Amino acid sequence: MIVCVCKSVSDRKIRASIAEGMDSFDDLQFELGVATCCGKCEETVREVMAQSGACGSGCCGGAQKRLASAAPATTLVPVYEPQAA
Repeated sequence: MIVCVCKSVSDRKIRASIAEGMDSFDDLQFELGVATCCGKCEETVREVMAQSGACGSGCCGGAQKRLASAAPATTLVPVYEPQAA
C-alpha cells in the first residue's frame, strides 16, 4: 500500500528500509522523503515503524499506544507535590 502519496513510498519500502537499519523516523524522513511535503502520512509511517518494532525509543508515541490498546490497562498513581508554606 502507498503510505506517502507525495513521494510514492509504500509500506514495503518503509519496512525494507527499517530492515536495512533505518530505525528512526528522522532517518526514514531523510532517506525516503516521507512527511516532507503535506505531512499527512506521518501517522501511518509511525504506525508501520511501530508494527515493525523500530520504535524502541518511543519515537512513534501515539502509534505504539494505539497498537497496545489490547494490552491490559495499568493503574496510574497520582504524584503529589508538597505545598509551599
